Amino acid sequence: MPGPVRAAEAKANVTVSVTNLRNQKGQLMVCLTKNPKAFPDCSKDASALKKLVPAGSASNIVFSGVEAGTYAVAIVHDENNNNKMDLRIFIPREGFAFSRNPKIGMGPPKFKSASFAVGSANVTQSVKMKYMF
Repeated sequence: MPGPVRAAEAKANVTVSVTNLRNQKGQLMVCLTKNPKAFPDCSKDASALKKLVPAGSASNIVFSGVEAGTYAVAIVHDENNNNKMDLRIFIPREGFAFSRNPKIGMGPPKFKSASFAVGSANVTQSVKMKYMF
């Protein structure tokens, strides 16, 4: 007879609801990571969940079957489809957003200020895109 589902085996859907998109050009590069050292640049995290979503259909982005843990989301509005964040003198030229919408100072927020818990219940993170230019 199988026992109860342990927390380590729990899985949920994480929905990222995106608002304040400047336009529908290009794509959104969305990353869900539980590695603080790989946030917000998920290219350093082989286990990060990543999606490329056309900007025109990016209102709700769903990651299915996410294991329990502490995660953070980073989003780049890649308006010119070159698969990277374009900068102008170290300042983002394209839009960006993070889970929990932390205040942005010099540089990206820390993992802790953008992190949220995932358990067995589905989670929704509402994020507001920000643009510097």
